[in-house]
Amino acid sequence: MWYNRLMDRDLVKILGYGVDSFTFDEAVEYAFSNPGQIVTINPEMISAAQKNQDFADIISSAELIVPDGIGIEAGLKILGHRVHRIPGIELGKALIQRFTKAGKSIALVGAKPEVLEAAVNNLKSEIPELNIVYSHDGYFNDDENIISQVIETSPDLVLVALGSPKQEFFIHTLKKQLPNSTMIGLGGSFDVWAGAVERAPEIYQKLGLEWLYRTVKEPKRFKRIFPTLPLFVLKVCKERILSK
Repeated sequence: MWYNRLMDRDLVKILGYGVDSFTFDEAVEYAFSNPGQIVTINPEMISAAQKNQDFADIISSAELIVPDGIGIEAGLKILGHRVHRIPGIELGKALIQRFTKAGKSIALVGAKPEVLEAAVNNLKSEIPELNIVYSHDGYFNDDENIISQVIETSPDLVLVALGSPKQEFFIHTLKKQLPNSTMIGLGGSFDVWAGAVERAPEIYQKLGLEWLYRTVKEPKRFKRIFPTLPLFVLKVCKERILSK
């Protein structure tokens, strides 16, 4: 593939973490041609990684790190980098379509049993030629058993929705056994694909305010986002000042 030969990663730094500067289409093709772990990074993940070295190491060792959310895009802009956000849910859907078009197989792990079933059914209705070789809900305690089952089916693309950082740890372990597979953590994407959760209206998506819409819909998210988001911005501003 020409992407393997000509497309090298160009990472920009934010609070010590590298972020790929690919466009959306470039990220899709790079992920298709280069197996490994995709991290859809956001301010909450960086905050968590600053408190957990193992998680920090997983993020840093990922084969592709895309800016998921307006917080990362805004932070990079403050630091002088023009990198546009790549929503994980959109990247995940694009990868499903790209891998399916190429006749590749797919595995899904995560969400509630009924949510996973609905997501699979909806995806198959949308993409009839979809080849799902494995699926399992996210309610399990034995990671090794699930990992063994995934390995047996040898999928080309693995989508994991266990929430962060659990999904990143799961993928990091799995990729050691499936070095030729592409894997991505997608948080609550399965819920949206299942129709169990409504995605923010398009205007919110374009403005990068999906987080605000979801917080209004789910007030319990407020404690998770604040004070993480404003503190993240302050840290980025401090980094900008110190770099001058």
